[in-house]
Amino acid sequence: MNVYIIGLGLIGGSMAFDLKANYPESIIHGIDANKTHIEQALELGFIDKEGVLESLAKADVVIVAIPVNMLVRELPNILDKAGDNTLVIDAGSTKSLICKSVTNHPKRRNFLASHPIAGTEFSGPDAAIKGLFDKKTNIICEVEKTAFKLQEKAMEIFSRFGMRIRYMDPVSHDKHIAYVSHLSHISSFMLGKTVIEKERNERDIFDMAGSGFESTVRLAKSSPDMWTPIFEQNKENIIETLEEYISNLKEFKELMQSDNFKEIYTKMENTNRIKEILNGIIIKTT
Repeated sequence: MNVYIIGLGLIGGSMAFDLKANYPESIIHGIDANKTHIEQALELGFIDKEGVLESLAKADVVIVAIPVNMLVRELPNILDKAGDNTLVIDAGSTKSLICKSVTNHPKRRNFLASHPIAGTEFSGPDAAIKGLFDKKTNIICEVEKTAFKLQEKAMEIFSRFGMRIRYMDPVSHDKHIAYVSHLSHISSFMLGKTVIEKERNERDIFDMAGSGFESTVRLAKSSPDMWTPIFEQNKENIIETLEEYISNLKEFKELMQSDNFKEIYTKMENTNRIKEILNGIIIKTT
């Protein structure tokens, strides 16, 4: 299998590692605007050679793992260069604008819109992880617009990676992901900002930060180059989630001010059900 990976960071590199493990006969070409990333990917061994966009017609599979603003701009050009039987898969964290960018493209049938819900706060080729996608969810949008044979090829790859598949329309995807992913990143960034501004002594932050702070602020280490375009593309949904989140924070503050710790206890106890939800237990409500 002739594979081209465009974008050799955490997601692209991890995809390459898993492709090598599951398709050892494959030849993986890496494309990245950062030449250092090409060199690192070759040293790490998850690509076999540097690729160029002009050779995409020879590809069986193209995986595009670049920031979503670049993806909207470059995806039509990538499809222009792809072969008639080339499968092009993206990994963008937003879907509406990406799908719209190729709605009327003559090779729309070659494109599968996907969002693997996997990753860490780290970026670059060094962040790539073998087995990153095992037991992770992959959201597929507008699957009916992808040629059936190419759908089958993609599903075989995802199955070998150990991924679970969910199907969703792009608008619903962006609305739901604003709550469960984008809001958590904003919360982490703003918590980090608040602590840095309040605790001027960096040594105090280092010495006093416990595991709770570390886990909560972990996402604040994520790349602004990747996340600013995500926030921009999903602006309306994120603003809606922020309004609800700020409302809850204000309510918590008011309960504190009125010494209503009984109600605070009740709200925290009710929120504890998130443990069951994250463990895959569906709770029925009346």
